[in-house]
Amino acid sequence: MDIEHLKRVEYNQMYISSMRPVFNRRGLFTDTSEHYVTPAEPAPYDLVKIRFRTAVNNVDRVFLVHQGQKHLMNKVESDEEFDYYEHEHQMENEKVSYYFIIETGKISAFYDTRGLVKEPNEYYDFAIIPGFKTPEWAKGAVMYQIYVDRFCNGDPTNDVETNEYCYIGESVRKADDWNQYPASMDVRTFYGGDLQGVLDKMDYLKDLGVEVIYFNPLFVSPSNHKYDIQDYDYIDPHFGKIVSDEGEMLPPDQKENRFSTRYINRVTNKKNLEASNQLFIKVVEEAHRRGMRVILDGVFNHCGSFNKWLDRERIYENAPGYEKGAYVSADSPYHNYFAFHRDNEWPYNHTYDGWWGHDTLPKLNYEGSRELMEYVLHIGRKWVSPPYNADGWRLDVAADLGHSPEFNHHFWKEFRKAVKEANPEAIILAEHYGSTREWLQGDEWDTVMNYDAFMEPLTWFLTGMEKHSDDYRADLLGNADSFWGAMRHHSSSFAMPSWQVAMNELSNHDHSRFLTRTNHKVGRTNTLGPEAANEGVNKGVFREAVVMQMTWIGAPTIYYGDEAGLCGFTDPDNRRTYPWGHEDHELIAFHKAIIRLRRENDELRRGSLKSIDVDYNYLAYARFHKKGQSIILINNNDHEITKTVTVWEAGVAKEDKMVSLIQTTQEGYSLEATEYTIHGGKIEITLPPFSGTILKAVHDEEPGEVQEDGPVKETDSAVQEEETMHIAEISAAEILAAEISAAEAVPQGAVNEQKKGFFRSRFI
Repeated sequence: MDIEHLKRVEYNQMYISSMRPVFNRRGLFTDTSEHYVTPAEPAPYDLVKIRFRTAVNNVDRVFLVHQGQKHLMNKVESDEEFDYYEHEHQMENEKVSYYFIIETGKISAFYDTRGLVKEPNEYYDFAIIPGFKTPEWAKGAVMYQIYVDRFCNGDPTNDVETNEYCYIGESVRKADDWNQYPASMDVRTFYGGDLQGVLDKMDYLKDLGVEVIYFNPLFVSPSNHKYDIQDYDYIDPHFGKIVSDEGEMLPPDQKENRFSTRYINRVTNKKNLEASNQLFIKVVEEAHRRGMRVILDGVFNHCGSFNKWLDRERIYENAPGYEKGAYVSADSPYHNYFAFHRDNEWPYNHTYDGWWGHDTLPKLNYEGSRELMEYVLHIGRKWVSPPYNADGWRLDVAADLGHSPEFNHHFWKEFRKAVKEANPEAIILAEHYGSTREWLQGDEWDTVMNYDAFMEPLTWFLTGMEKHSDDYRADLLGNADSFWGAMRHHSSSFAMPSWQVAMNELSNHDHSRFLTRTNHKVGRTNTLGPEAANEGVNKGVFREAVVMQMTWIGAPTIYYGDEAGLCGFTDPDNRRTYPWGHEDHELIAFHKAIIRLRRENDELRRGSLKSIDVDYNYLAYARFHKKGQSIILINNNDHEITKTVTVWEAGVAKEDKMVSLIQTTQEGYSLEATEYTIHGGKIEITLPPFSGTILKAVHDEEPGEVQEDGPVKETDSAVQEEETMHIAEISAAEILAAEISAAEAVPQGAVNEQKKGFFRSRFI
């Protein structure tokens, strides 16, 4: 008899008998929401309670690790499914970063913003920034982006007229047909949309469920996009009011705008400018009266060649009440607002810096002029203060402002102070591509347009298309691992106050319409023609995207017309007019319904987010907190699939039922409530092709009309424990067999190391 062999078997049996049940990785969870960090937005020197969740009676110890120090967490609460561990941390006046170590038996695991990982990495630590707060009204709010010239023409008397002035070498023109496609060179064509049109459609926006209106630039500017601002102090009268309309159109053979006396009067006459500002005040008042907020677009990196500070077009040279522009005179009070390369060129010095070399977009020279910086800070304060009372700023190309990273950060710190002192409830969100981390430390921007941690991963997964429709990648279409990898990596840059207000868009004025991306056509309007953007689109995929948009952390932002079925390739085709009279009413009704569901189910707006299942072209994730739990299922396949979905890890109780709130298909959507019975912490559900489904946990005591049960599968309650590790689960018998095999295969002294390696390799 091999005595040594029996001793080893006896040792293994004793070891296993001392272990807890199979380690349950699905039970592990934490984030930095109000459900796991209290207070969620602490002030400096607050005492903060940080929580971590495990499956009930499943682990030995949980440690919070901060600055290399391990802090043993106390078990403070338990329920049928989970234990909650807590650590009280005394805040200082600096950012706190941390991760967790979970110990059970001989297993040590690490947990950070990526979830369960082999090794910690400080890049993915959880973070709390004391003193950093974002407006409550913006957390999860449904936003609506309006490109004003293309939304609604409410006042034809303020329309830009054909030949009114010259822009980039050619005369501007008024579109003859509201429904015509934008031209390939579209910036000088005007359709007549204005603020009166927004007022006329304010009830439509309210009925849709909009909570925030984000306007593309409104200030005086010669283009239809208005990212080349002419006067930061006034709303453009072409969007506002023209009460004095004197002067002549630019003669057909003339290119110099100093002769465009109609335009000069329209945009320099203080009567028109003040009347336009008054109309904006009314827009904000009417929005606020309906419970909606208003965000302005701030273009502070550059202005336009028409700008009164430069006056390249000589519009203000002889206008009463205006100083000479820096282009016109070396003695201009605005001389240092721009960087000139030659001093012997005045009058009419054209040697100024242009953004990316564009002389129509002169770069603002903040480092050279403290007066310029103070004035722009004044502008930042002005529009969020009475009588205008806008609710915040979206910042164009914000990372480009200034001539150095050091100054860029200095400026935005000062901008934040100025805006927040004027209106503490104002939001500051920036356009930015790439890592946002260095600007989102609580003292510059509140958040960003969420390209990297929303628009791009979602677009690749659902369509395989690049966000401009410039590329198609079959390897990313339906690639759930790539989707979650991108989401986890990029969202780690957000502290929770930033993430909850991030602008989650499917489309906007710089990228192709999402509905067009569903046709997998690579190209632009100048290569394929505008009709191609409408062809072969898949509304089922679009509805899936909207389901995800309305159930993700952040502020879902609808680009005007997306809800009505508007298509379009990238700029300028994405700037088609809203199709009044030709709307897709089913899509509008769908948007209303899902926005209502978001509003009625708080977990969709404020709950934690957790992935619970993945497969090719399939995602399942949960939004949950103590008071509500929802499961979102996305089937992006062209065929139906049947899935067994784990729901207990979202906090759904065994005695609960799951009821569908909405299900989308290629043909439409249904609000019919179908009930799914939970067995062993799971449900089984069949999902139609190209569909999105939201399921809600319903407690037995909650009344509600439901239809007959959906398909279910009888499963043993022990199934709950089967899928509890990132790798395939291992039973005690498997461990024993593997350990015996390992003991026989290696020298006796190496058994413990072999065992340690086995557990680590199976665990991670």
